[in-house]
Amino acid sequence: MPVHQYAYHAAGDDDALKAGLARACRAYTRVVLRLRAQAEAEARFAPPPPANPARALSPGSTRRPSRAPSPASSFHGGASLSGTSGAGASAGFRSPLFSTRRAPLLQVFVPSPEGDWLSDDSVLMCEGELRRAGVIHLMRVGDVVWDVAVGDEGNMGRMVWDGGYLLDLDYSWSRIGDIPPYLPALAFPPSYFHRVVRTAGSGNPIVHIDISPWGGEIAANLQLLQGRTKTETPQGNFHTVVGWVHRSSFTIHATPMRINVPPGTGPGPGAGGAWLVDPGWHGTVVVEAEGTNEGKADLQARCGRAFPQRVPSARERAASVEGDKGVEKPSLVFRILREKSRPGEIWIRTVRDKERLNLPGA
Repeated sequence: MPVHQYAYHAAGDDDALKAGLARACRAYTRVVLRLRAQAEAEARFAPPPPANPARALSPGSTRRPSRAPSPASSFHGGASLSGTSGAGASAGFRSPLFSTRRAPLLQVFVPSPEGDWLSDDSVLMCEGELRRAGVIHLMRVGDVVWDVAVGDEGNMGRMVWDGGYLLDLDYSWSRIGDIPPYLPALAFPPSYFHRVVRTAGSGNPIVHIDISPWGGEIAANLQLLQGRTKTETPQGNFHTVVGWVHRSSFTIHATPMRINVPPGTGPGPGAGGAWLVDPGWHGTVVVEAEGTNEGKADLQARCGRAFPQRVPSARERAASVEGDKGVEKPSLVFRILREKSRPGEIWIRTVRDKERLNLPGA
């Protein structure tokens, strides 16, 4: 049965059919996680990949990595973005249900009385379906769960596992939802959620990255340049504007590096539950910001103490005196620019608070 028909039958009165669809989803979820285990087992025993010719260049060589054939293919897998071959992880494993270094899309069948939006009770029922499937102990942070009974429009019915509970997507920046801010993007391959959690407009997804550890390098490389900038609207449309842009870059070295997460955060996706920078980010990261004074100040605030600290305005000081939150924390919100990124070089753009959606009732 095509998955898009599940929502139609969820609204029907055939309880026996609904029970059968729920069992089918539980079985599907078990198969997908079994395939992940198989792919990882094959990767552990696979022969090492052949040497990368690009890495054999002399230290003084100025040759740049060649562009991928297209923006879509350059983000087809996390390994291709990192500049590593990844052949050992995927050469022997092929499946239409699971791709290595990509989030699994697990299924549950829970009809929602509230319609498209899942209530708290419905989310708890989805977690209950995962327990009935017997897969809770196999799930990891970042696994995506889809309630197919809700429908297949946008990211309808999609949630993310945080290690203990299912989280709703974040609707601050798009109407179809993005990965919630509790999951730092650096802990996952850059294309980990590509096509699993759909992206509106140009396809440049929202990510949450703390760039302050590289603030000094960003400050040293910062330039004001003129060029073409692709700008997205809150509705998901985009247009090209010729103007100024602040641009810098930093290097993420191929050494284990921990990610700072809030106290009480559950285990991460790394070995032993560690929160480490994923190898898919190793290489150069180019960061862009608006070519305005405000855009520059926003980028500087994200870099920690690498730049002179901005003096709070009178309004901010007054708010602090009154006991309010005062000066807000630096934003961690960026977009990955897929059309510019290539193996070993990932581009991100700052997303300022003015781009936040003002949804009715929010």
